[in-house]
Amino acid sequence: MTKKAAKTVTLLLTVIMFISVLAACSSGNNGNNGNAGKTNEPAATTESSAKPDEGGEKTALDTSKKVELQFYMLGDAPKDLAIIQEEINKMALEDLNATVKFNYTSWTDWDQKYKLLLGSGQQVDLIFTADWTQYQSYAKKGAFQPLDELLPVAAPKLNEFVPKDMWEAVKIDGKIFTVPATYKEYVTDGFVWREDLREKYNLPVPVDIATFEQYLDGIKKNESTLTPLSMNSDVKTNLMDRFRGVAHAPVGALPYGIGIKYDTPNEIYSYWGSDEQKEDLNTLKRWQDNGYMAKNVLNVKDTLQDQITSGKAAAILGDNPNRYNDMVIKLQSTHPDWKLGYTPYPKVNGIATPVHPIHNGYAIPVSSKNPERALAFYEKMVTDKRYNLLTQYGIEGKNYEVKDGYYTMIGDSNTNGFPREGMNGWAWRNPEYMLFDKNYDGVKAIFDELDKIQVPDKFTGFAEDYTAYQAERAALEQVEKQYLFPLQAGLVKNVDEGLQTFLEKAKQAGLEKIQAEYTKQWQAYVTAQGIK
Repeated sequence: MTKKAAKTVTLLLTVIMFISVLAACSSGNNGNNGNAGKTNEPAATTESSAKPDEGGEKTALDTSKKVELQFYMLGDAPKDLAIIQEEINKMALEDLNATVKFNYTSWTDWDQKYKLLLGSGQQVDLIFTADWTQYQSYAKKGAFQPLDELLPVAAPKLNEFVPKDMWEAVKIDGKIFTVPATYKEYVTDGFVWREDLREKYNLPVPVDIATFEQYLDGIKKNESTLTPLSMNSDVKTNLMDRFRGVAHAPVGALPYGIGIKYDTPNEIYSYWGSDEQKEDLNTLKRWQDNGYMAKNVLNVKDTLQDQITSGKAAAILGDNPNRYNDMVIKLQSTHPDWKLGYTPYPKVNGIATPVHPIHNGYAIPVSSKNPERALAFYEKMVTDKRYNLLTQYGIEGKNYEVKDGYYTMIGDSNTNGFPREGMNGWAWRNPEYMLFDKNYDGVKAIFDELDKIQVPDKFTGFAEDYTAYQAERAALEQVEKQYLFPLQAGLVKNVDEGLQTFLEKAKQAGLEKIQAEYTKQWQAYVTAQGIK
């Protein structure tokens, strides 16, 4: 057997194991029986770290045995991670008789790696969760341990720190499976562009798809070495979801070609195959034909933000205010003559939803061997100022300094090994300890504008249960990669023929069953929540 074949077989076996684990977990936690809200017990290798009192109740955290915790974040690790980890472990060893290993998935194929982490059975003590990592579905399938009984024992300070309404908001089938972030922000997307180039060539300010396209066209005609649109292989999220988000005002980033408008959440239609989709695909085909994005886009692994700050591309179709600000900071140190512009989507579609508590969090997977110690450590990350500042900003005097109340990076993005929020610690932000750079005043101004037009989040609380169509879902995912992604990237010569082929393959994979079951679950959700 060749190395490549062996690697393929190993991956397939791991995926099969994952499906088996979740299928087993879901049997007692699918919300369709008398045990709704209950989940499987932690794995047999999990050891209790709490001391029982005479009545058998856990009353205190037992730290007599030294443990190493495996902590998983998404994205890429900062260069100075080893230094920060060493400092954290000095404190954790003294406070909790524990050390921690910080692990990162990288952004390349992070979703597949995430799936394997939760399904392979390897030790994972803490892992990032969000609506976009499918927290709701994973929790419903039993991938995480319930925290309700652990919190008062292992993390009483954290239990009190998080507002009760946020604990309620993250519950799935009546149980808490993640610790939510408490910082109020907006992660709604917006157009990002090189403002210095817009001014130089007198291009329109991007405020909708039409003016954004005009900007791209102006860059193409005037900057021969610059790709107008920053894009990578994740065209489903970074291109199609964003395009639909600003052009059609859906209730959220919907899967399986489902169409639901924010203003009419009870009306469900198939976006795939609709005139709406055909028009969108023809627009993206035009962008590709006109050279607005790379021909090899499906092979590009660079992040959208890196393409902007490195000078490879001029605009991003959609990004949130925080990441926009991060790019501004980076450019100030590397290219102070460059400027960025930003238009939030809510100014276009009128949908400004404050971030839902589910959006950033940390869960304890069923494979954790030390759930109590893991939760106690996470409490330190959130509520202990020493842990929090060190993991969010690095070492004061080496990585940053505070001037006039503002965070200031020492050096630049090339020389500083730990930029602001360098560990991607969005979930353990503590509003009492947060440090902002002066540019963040602009982000706060955006938030203030969005506060005036904010509307309820109708989508994020929905927890899909795909038990009934798990096999069809996996088959459809492969069909999308093979037939839909090239269409979305504008690489298929005849859009109508390409779309027809995709729809035929999707139906063979079980699309109609998936859409019917998803529709039934969604209708039950909006009815139960009284959403109109």
